[in-house]
Amino acid sequence: CALALQGGMLYPRESPSRERKELDGLWSFRADFSDNRRRGFEEQWYRRPLRESGPTLDMPVPSSFNDISQDWRLWHFVGWVWYEREVILPERWTQDLSTRVVLRIGSAHAYAIVWVNGVNTLEHEGGYLPFEADISNLVQVGPLSSQLRITVAINNTLTPTTLPPGTIQYLTDTSKYPKGYFVQNTYFDFFNYAGLQRSVLLYTTPTTYIDDITVTTGVEHDSGLVNYQISVKGSNLFELEVRLLDAENKLVANGTGTQGQLKVPGASLWWPYLMHERPAYLYSLEVRLTAQMSPGPVSDFYTLPVGIRTVAVTESQFLINGKPFYFHGVNKHEDADIRGKGFDWPLLVKDFNLLRWLGANAFRTSHYPYAEEVLQMCDRYGIVVIDECPGVGLALPQFFNNVSLQNHMRMMEEVVRRDKNHPAVVMWSVANEPASHLESAGYYLKMVIAHTKALDPSRPVTFVTRSNYTADKGAPYVDVICVNSYYSWYNDFGHLELIQRQLTTQFENWHKMYQKPIIQSEYGAETIVGFHHDPPLMFTEEYQKSLLEQYHVVLDQKRRKYVVGELIWNFADFMTEQCKWQFGLWDKVPVLIFSGCLANAGHFNCKNIGNSGEAGLIHVGCVENFVGKVSCA
Repeated sequence: CALALQGGMLYPRESPSRERKELDGLWSFRADFSDNRRRGFEEQWYRRPLRESGPTLDMPVPSSFNDISQDWRLWHFVGWVWYEREVILPERWTQDLSTRVVLRIGSAHAYAIVWVNGVNTLEHEGGYLPFEADISNLVQVGPLSSQLRITVAINNTLTPTTLPPGTIQYLTDTSKYPKGYFVQNTYFDFFNYAGLQRSVLLYTTPTTYIDDITVTTGVEHDSGLVNYQISVKGSNLFELEVRLLDAENKLVANGTGTQGQLKVPGASLWWPYLMHERPAYLYSLEVRLTAQMSPGPVSDFYTLPVGIRTVAVTESQFLINGKPFYFHGVNKHEDADIRGKGFDWPLLVKDFNLLRWLGANAFRTSHYPYAEEVLQMCDRYGIVVIDECPGVGLALPQFFNNVSLQNHMRMMEEVVRRDKNHPAVVMWSVANEPASHLESAGYYLKMVIAHTKALDPSRPVTFVTRSNYTADKGAPYVDVICVNSYYSWYNDFGHLELIQRQLTTQFENWHKMYQKPIIQSEYGAETIVGFHHDPPLMFTEEYQKSLLEQYHVVLDQKRRKYVVGELIWNFADFMTEQCKWQFGLWDKVPVLIFSGCLANAGHFNCKNIGNSGEAGLIHVGCVENFVGKVSCA
C-alpha cells in the first residue's frame, strides 16, 4: 500500500457545494532593489496597501515578472519581489459560517510568504507546485471582512539546498564591480523565470468536506477495477456515496464509504494517442458527502476524471494495459516569449494541437512539474507523461546534503499528492542529469527513489542520466533507464559518421549491465532556422536533419529489443541565460519555434499501430522545412 500523505491537494472544481473566484489579472508589483533585498520586511510593506510605501508596476498574473517591464534590472533580478491584489468577496462567503474559504496559489517561484489583510497566512518553498490555506477566520470576522488584501512576497534565490539548486557568487573586485555586487549561478540550461506563474484563486467548501481522493485502477479479465480512498475533514460523522459514470454520463458502478473497489464489466480503457481507435477514455468519479452538523445537514460534492489503465515494466518492455508502449515524443518547457513560464491557455491548446499533428504520444515535464491544466489536457488527449520534479542542476557534491535530501523527498510528496490521479502520468522522474557518479549521489538517489515508490507503488520511477554506465550510482534503483546523449554534438563535433557506432554501444552496455528497458530521453542538435550548408555543417538545418537520421537508424533497430522510447530535445525553443556559447538567448534545439513554424522537423511515419499495440513510429527532422502532412503508410 502507499505511504499515507497528510492533507489533500484536489484541483479546485466547481460543484453544487463549491465555488471558485479567479484572481488572475493585474496585480500591483514591486521589486525590492535595496542592497540587502529586505527593505520590504524592514518597512513592513504587507501592513498596508503596497502603493502607500512607494511606486508600483502593473504585473499580469499568471506570468513571470522578468520579461514584462522595460526595466532591464528585472530581467536578471535576484531577491524579493512583492505582489498585491485587493479583492471583494461575495457576502455569502463572509456571512455563512458553514462555508470554508481557501486561498490557493498555483505556483510561486521559488520561496513565498503570503499575508491576508496584513496577517501572515502561509509560507511555501518550491516554485512549481500549488499551496493553499484556509482563510475563513480572516474573512468571516468584522465589518470589513468582505474586503481582502492579499500580499505575496516571492524570493527567486537558488541555494545549495533548494530545488533546483544554485549558488550566489559575490564579485569583490571593486575595479570592475560595485560593492556588494553578486550574481546567481545556476547549473541548468534554462532561464530561471520567477513570479506568480500560475493562477491564484479563492474557492469554497463546506466546513465538513472531501479533502482528498486517491484512485488506482486495474484490469481483471474484461472488467476494469477502480480502487478509491477518500479522506474527509471537519467531522467524523458522515456518509459517502460514490458513483462512476461513463463518457455518456451513464452509471456503471457505485459504492459507499471511504474506501472500496468499483468493478466495471466491459470497461473502456484509457489508451495513449495512436494506440487505440478511441484513446484517452475518461470516466467520472462522483463523490457525495453528507454530514450531520449542529446547524443541520451538510453536503459536499466532488467529481474526479478517472482513466482505467495499467502500467508495468519488464526487462525489455514498458507495458500499458498489457501491451508494449513506445514513447515517441519530445521534451518540453513551460516557456514562451513575454509570458515567461506564465500559464497561457491559447499557447497550451496550440501546443497540444501541434503535438497531435506531429504524431507525438508522450513528453517529459523537463525539468519541473507542469501546470495541473497541462496534465488534464494529457488525460483528455492521450498524451503520456513522464512527470519530473525540479531535481535539475544537481551538479556539485555539496548539493547532495541531508537538507537537500529532505527537501527533495518533500517535493516528491507534493508532486505525487497533486498528480497521482492522472492516467496520463505513467512514470515519476526524480531528477535530470544529476552527478550520479558520486558516492553521495548514489545514497541520495536511492533514498529519493525508495520514498517515491513508497508514496506510489503503482508507477515505475526513474531519473534521467548522462553518466557512464559503469559509474552511475543511481541506476540500480530505477525501473527504466533514461539516458541523455548528444553524439556528434557535444563531442566529436561534425563527425556524423560516428553516431551509429557510439549509440549502439551505449544501448548495449546499459542493457547488458542492468537488464532494464531504456528510453533515449534526450537527443538532438542545435540549429539556426534558415542557416544552410551542403555538406552539412554544425548549426545548419541540414546537420540537424542528418544527425537525427543517424540516431533513428539505431533506434529503429533497438526498439525491437529493449529500447522503449525516444524523446527529442526539444519541442520548442526556450529562454536561456546569456552566454557566449548560445546563439542569441533562445535554445535552438527545437522541433518547432514559437511562431508555430517548423524548424527542420515534421515528417512522421506512422506505422506499426496495429496488433503490436505500439504507437506509431515518430521521427523528427526527416525532411527540410516540411510543412503540412503526416504520412501514415
